[in-house]
Amino acid sequence: MRILSIGNSFSHDAHRYLHDIAASEGFDIKTVNLFIGGCSLETHYENYIKDIPAYDLEINGGDSSGKVSIKRVLQDGPWDVVTLQQASHLSMKSRTYYPYITELAKFVRAYCPETKIYIHRTWAYDNDSERLSSVGYSSADEMFNDVKKCYALAAETIAADGTIYSGDAMLTALNRGINVYRDGFHAGFVEGRFLLGLIWCKTFTDNKIVGDKFDRFDGTIAETVRRDLINIANDTV
Repeated sequence: MRILSIGNSFSHDAHRYLHDIAASEGFDIKTVNLFIGGCSLETHYENYIKDIPAYDLEINGGDSSGKVSIKRVLQDGPWDVVTLQQASHLSMKSRTYYPYITELAKFVRAYCPETKIYIHRTWAYDNDSERLSSVGYSSADEMFNDVKKCYALAAETIAADGTIYSGDAMLTALNRGINVYRDGFHAGFVEGRFLLGLIWCKTFTDNKIVGDKFDRFDGTIAETVRRDLINIANDTV
């Protein structure tokens, strides 16, 4: 399977362990992330129209192998899945999605008519994050409620083939007292990224995730926390 994300730092977090988690579960998934930090759908659209090689090309969760354009990478298909997402600071504002996500979906389907398009439903900020109050919310639950509505409408509007429930899983972990953030908004290097990788792997393999064989963490994780995150992933998808 070949997965391409037209994304930002949140898809960067999601891809970090995905390839290796999938391999530990017996699946061959190549992951490619087009990375610009904080990149919005509007900027993705403009970069496509102007064919700007503005993206770091991240393969299988590794470091960038050079700068590329969206159009160039789409032409390097076929892709089984292409994912789209909004920048986190705009993800709760439905008007910022349009017409950009609609046009991006058209571009993907023009180059890759057999490709499935998935919405990556991203997450709310941590309850203790200054960014949460800066965007007008008092709790992660409150923010995610609006984020969820915006992504649901976007999925319906572009007739997406599916949704990746990253934000749902992150909120569940947060409400269970698991620290899945590293700075209040990005996923934590170990727990957060592991949970995201599990969610993506389960979404695209449709199998119950075991998770016991994966050990390539960028740090340490308690076995009880590992088990809790695996259970959250299996319950979410």
